[in-house]
Amino acid sequence: MKIGFDNEKYLKIQSEHIKERIAKFDGKLYLELGGKLFDDHHASRVLPGFKPDSKLRMFGQLRDQLEIVIVISAEDIEKNKVRADLGITYDEDVLRLREEFMSRSFMVGSVVITHYNGQRTADQFRHRLERLGVKSYIHYPIDGYPHNVELIASDNGFGKNDYVETTRPLVIVTAPGPGSGKMATCLSQLYNENKRGVRAGYAKFETFPVWNLPLKHPVNIAYEAATADLNDVNMIDPFHLEAYGKTAINYNRDIEIFPVLNALFEGIYGENPYKSPTDMGVNMVGFCISDDEVCCQASRDEIIRRYYDATNKLANGADNDNEIQKIRLLFNQAKISTANRRTTTAAYEKKIETGHSAAAVELEDGTIITAKSSPLLGCSAALLLNVTKYLAGIDHEAKLIPQSMIEPIQKTKIEYLGGKNPRLHTDEVLVALSVLSQQEERSAQWDAQLAENCRRALEQLPQLRNCQVHSTVMLSEVDRKIFKKLGCGLTCDPVRKN
Repeated sequence: MKIGFDNEKYLKIQSEHIKERIAKFDGKLYLELGGKLFDDHHASRVLPGFKPDSKLRMFGQLRDQLEIVIVISAEDIEKNKVRADLGITYDEDVLRLREEFMSRSFMVGSVVITHYNGQRTADQFRHRLERLGVKSYIHYPIDGYPHNVELIASDNGFGKNDYVETTRPLVIVTAPGPGSGKMATCLSQLYNENKRGVRAGYAKFETFPVWNLPLKHPVNIAYEAATADLNDVNMIDPFHLEAYGKTAINYNRDIEIFPVLNALFEGIYGENPYKSPTDMGVNMVGFCISDDEVCCQASRDEIIRRYYDATNKLANGADNDNEIQKIRLLFNQAKISTANRRTTTAAYEKKIETGHSAAAVELEDGTIITAKSSPLLGCSAALLLNVTKYLAGIDHEAKLIPQSMIEPIQKTKIEYLGGKNPRLHTDEVLVALSVLSQQEERSAQWDAQLAENCRRALEQLPQLRNCQVHSTVMLSEVDRKIFKKLGCGLTCDPVRKN
């Protein structure tokens, strides 16, 4: 993988910038954390070199100065809202996040339950936190929020909320997902800190859009593709342009809410320390791009990947036509099509040539390897065999898994387990290779060369990390997970298997 982002520079200047922001206030900063902290794979895809846990590592340099407050909405608890990527409810994710942070020696100070209006499920969750020894606080709905500034910035507004006790200069406010009340929690704390004589600060830490890249830079277009389901739109920050005469990029929701935030700051402090929504951010990612073209190409790939993800969701019954239409418009802005993904073109050509579903992988050096489905193997399983043989220098015609071994597996799948697809999946192929790689007996069925070939093929799997894969049919969840574990970027046509 070509590197386009200086991760070590990022860790250094990002932590320094946050320290500088803390110093601008009374040694207390509430930092609203947007996006993923543990596993920001979107950032690592569009900024090759950015590590998925970079933000966590960066905060590790500030570990002794920070504490974490996790926010959850009582309404989300009541609805049993689920994180789609993890398949767990928001309240369970609060506990997961707490454990994850604490396992890395971060201080988790408390949990704030927002939008509380006497929900029984919220009370039950609070009792659960109490049994675990976790401090919790309640924040209430405010009529007319966020526009009724006079009420909000008063003792009948933010003043009604529990004051969250914190002990460290940097307080990171995070949540299981959007709409949890992170910003309102931060602003409530500013009001209540001010009543106690502390002029605390507020800042936002969101990686995208990158404020100091052009509006139509592929990295920023890729962010729009990633949030197409939310209908977010990147915009030039008009407040920043007016205040400084400089172009900065933000997104519509932050720009739309800024006049309200400005009034709230004035209601709390008498003035707003920020002249634009961009001023509120602390993101330094744009200063750490080391190869712009590498990041541009990676971002174009990401836009195409998001398109396939959206069309696959539609094929599975989602009502997301608007999301797909938006990404198609982004194709025009980025001047790309699905043909820009080399594996897509190669898989299509293989499908036309053979008349069967097909798959293709692009290796680090640009080599394309293809495979087709057969009565014995699905196209993704066949692709794994073909590419590992190529990387190991094994003749393409050599059989790694004898048909006599595949047939009993198929019989078990169909006759005993009630399956309908006899073809082997990728996980079954890898298990078969693992078994064969340990077979040393010479016989009519097994021989030492076969075992050696299987061992060599398995040893090539790490080389598939960051390689790109495309299939002309939608793969099973098992196959998707295998490619994810191998570190491959997978896309599929929105076509179901026969």
